[in-house]
Amino acid sequence: MRQRAEAARRASRRAAALLSQGETVVDVRGALTERQRKRLRGEGKSDPRDALAIARLTAREERLPPVRADAPARDLKLLCDYRLQLIGERTRTANRLHVDLVSLRPGYERSLPALDSRPRLERAKRLLERQSGVQAELARRRIEALRRLDQEIRELERQIAQAVQASGSGLPQLVGISYLSAARIIGEVGDVSRIATKARFARMNGSAPIPASSGKTQRQRLNKGGNRRLNHALHMMALTQARMEPRARAYVERRRGEGRTKRDAVRALKRHLSDVVYQQLRHDAAALEAAAMAD
Repeated sequence: MRQRAEAARRASRRAAALLSQGETVVDVRGALTERQRKRLRGEGKSDPRDALAIARLTAREERLPPVRADAPARDLKLLCDYRLQLIGERTRTANRLHVDLVSLRPGYERSLPALDSRPRLERAKRLLERQSGVQAELARRRIEALRRLDQEIRELERQIAQAVQASGSGLPQLVGISYLSAARIIGEVGDVSRIATKARFARMNGSAPIPASSGKTQRQRLNKGGNRRLNHALHMMALTQARMEPRARAYVERRRGEGRTKRDAVRALKRHLSDVVYQQLRHDAAALEAAAMAD
């Protein structure tokens, strides 16, 4: 997964460089490349074969969406990725601080179970007031680093929420989708017009079911394919609706009445919500296009 993420970042940097030089850049899905590659002679995957497959796709004037450097979806993806980077950095810093506190104040975790808020960081600082030495000094620096990271994360989340509001998306109006989840969905999907059907969208986000029935037992197993960040946003949406939304709760209970486990019922709900999100994305895109034509 890290290799795919790094490859995506490299591709994004190359696209930005080409756009800055006035070149036209299009988004080519992996499925299209794979389909065209199968028509070439020989077997296997290589950069020259991929380049030839993509060249044939563009020569045939396939409907390939253009990449724009100023696309709101791209900006939201960049902001969400940066937020994840900050959260990862915060986790690493908090873990190092925990090691320092265990060494300097053994048993501190009984009164301070986590280092996840401003009041708790203040209590951690008070624990170090009478401590001296290099490790205590480094622990204090880590507390200050955590405070700075928390502040930056909060400011970034406000920026993301404002960007989603400015986009006019209706996703935050759906139960179980926060501004952060909406930003992640918009950023990962990009131009929704490149996804022809809701079934393809379900395959893209990994909510398409994988049958795993045996005999009289009817069930579906976890689909580990697709975009996992999109899948996580849909999963959180499904869990929230299964707990709070009456229609979703009734849907889950109906599925369980058919002999499904709760986990399978939530997966079925997630597949249904994938269609809801897809329709909302299409509606948002149509509204933006109509507004652009009106201007």
